[in-house]
Amino acid sequence: MGVLSCAALAAACWLAGHVHADVPLQIAARFLHLVALVVGLGSVLAVDWFAVLWMLGRRRLAEVLRTARTLQGPIWLGLGGLVVTGLFLRPDLESPLTGIKLGLVLAITLNGLYAHRLGQRLDRCGGGRVPRRLRVRSGVAAAVSQLGWWGAGLIGFLNSHS
Repeated sequence: MGVLSCAALAAACWLAGHVHADVPLQIAARFLHLVALVVGLGSVLAVDWFAVLWMLGRRRLAEVLRTARTLQGPIWLGLGGLVVTGLFLRPDLESPLTGIKLGLVLAITLNGLYAHRLGQRLDRCGGGRVPRRLRVRSGVAAAVSQLGWWGAGLIGFLNSHS
């Protein structure tokens, strides 16, 4: 799945260099890009917030996993929406900032696949004790997710004002 995700992002970058959207399409794409960001990042924030509460002992693991399963669709829909709408926003693929943003998008994607597998491993723990190593990996995955989403969002904001 990771190889397919990398190929899809590479294809999107290639397409972005060949798509020439007129102004009305760019405006619509910018709005839908923002909608996709709200849907994806909002869902990620909800899952990660429940995970923090679990790590603090204020939520059960089953609640976190149920929330993650419920919001998995909106997270991937948001990320996919960002990639598709980004095709029409004339990204400057020569810009170092854009390169960093694309790297963050790839990291978010691969980390999301990894987090899904972590969720499956956590689910096998049932209501019992979760090994420390698995807790640490979950925390790292959440941190990568937050840094990636917020970093890509910030770079997108900076690029839109340059």
